[in-house]
Amino acid sequence: MTAEQMADRGGDPGQVPPARPLDSIDRAILRILQTDGRASIRAVAERVHVSRANAYARINRLVEDGVIRGFSARVNHERAGQGASAYITLKIVQNSWRTVREELQALPGATHIALVSGDFDVLFLVHTPDNRALRELVLTRIQAIPEVLSTRTLLVFEETDLGTHPDRPAELT
Repeated sequence: MTAEQMADRGGDPGQVPPARPLDSIDRAILRILQTDGRASIRAVAERVHVSRANAYARINRLVEDGVIRGFSARVNHERAGQGASAYITLKIVQNSWRTVREELQALPGATHIALVSGDFDVLFLVHTPDNRALRELVLTRIQAIPEVLSTRTLLVFEETDLGTHPDRPAELT
């Protein structure tokens, strides 16, 4: 449900209602869409043995509930001209997560940002054309963010996207 829909019903637009429980058909639909986000409603319906109308309604509910956050392409970053990848760990000023997240999201090559516990506060995955661009990103852009206290860069030599293997069991609980 969108913020506008919640406001229309008198609800708090800043608060998302809890997602409804997933059954085995919902989980099967999620597995199919994780493997092939372009699967047609008809193909999904056939594979989970429900009508097209039922599959369509279930997918819409999963989107409305925020279970499905969107549909995207899985990119081979190296073939797309982004041959250097790195995880960058950041220590940040306490209570500055929202500000730092906004700054990091705006950087070129930003792929994933997570607030974590442990020896550092933020784990940031980036893809850049080459090591020179990566160096520029870290030393000039990230370290210039006032709330960033320190960084450590971990180069990625090889990566495997585990969510893309159709033969891999992907049980969602």
